[in-house]
Amino acid sequence: MIDKRSPQLSIYQYGVQILLYGLLILYAVVTLIPFLWALSASFKPLSEIVDGGLSFMPKQFTLENYGQIFQQPLFLRWLLNSVVIAISVTCFNLLFNSMAGYALARLRFRGDRLWFFLILAVLAVPAQVTLIPTFLILKALGWLNSYQGMIVPGMVNAVFIFMMRQFFINFPKELEEAAQLDGLNRFGTFWHIVLPLAKPALAAQAVFVFMGSWNNFLLPVVILFDPEMFTLPLGLNTFKGQYISYWNYIMAASMVFTLPAICIYAFFNRYFIQSVTFTGGKG
Repeated sequence: MIDKRSPQLSIYQYGVQILLYGLLILYAVVTLIPFLWALSASFKPLSEIVDGGLSFMPKQFTLENYGQIFQQPLFLRWLLNSVVIAISVTCFNLLFNSMAGYALARLRFRGDRLWFFLILAVLAVPAQVTLIPTFLILKALGWLNSYQGMIVPGMVNAVFIFMMRQFFINFPKELEEAAQLDGLNRFGTFWHIVLPLAKPALAAQAVFVFMGSWNNFLLPVVILFDPEMFTLPLGLNTFKGQYISYWNYIMAASMVFTLPAICIYAFFNRYFIQSVTFTGGKG
């Protein structure tokens, strides 16, 4: 029997797809316009930027802005500080969040549900609320204006502990049981079997944690006071004066600032679309 409604359904489905793609393209354009303007402004002199024009093509193309920021005595130091802190925070998060998530998903110990609910409670606390307590604790430890003061408070993240727990709950137990039959203990199973198969979740976590640490401005502005210890977001603020802001230098530095984040995303992008398929059964 021929379904006469199928052509109408096809037209409706095509219409919905066209509308959806149109909205996505519009959103992409709206998102890209500020970035493209910033990229264009990084090749403009200050006078052309402040004249109020919105042209995307520089009238006076110049590379002087990039030369000036690299001649700034502390710019490379700020870049190094940001790289060291962001990579350290990301590595610690990948390890500790995964271990905590696996423990909550697989291990049974006294108070396991209490710890899980405490982690959920932490998710409801805004990060701004913890700034003053963090400052007081770091001051008591003597960690103000230091790498450890920037790294230790961000070594774990409740959001990604919860995310890894949900991932490991759906992880097939048969693979872990087979590993234990081969002689691996719990830690060996986690390190050699579970973690390698958790690459999509780890990749997503790495991107978000790196971006959060790389763009972090609130914590550095609270605990860092020596210009040599500034990170790039805090260092960029020094290009803004009381009476004039050097937007040409700010835009050029912002483009340099975005490169590591783009590289991290490009490297881990393949894991976002990678699906992990597990097969097997009990004999």
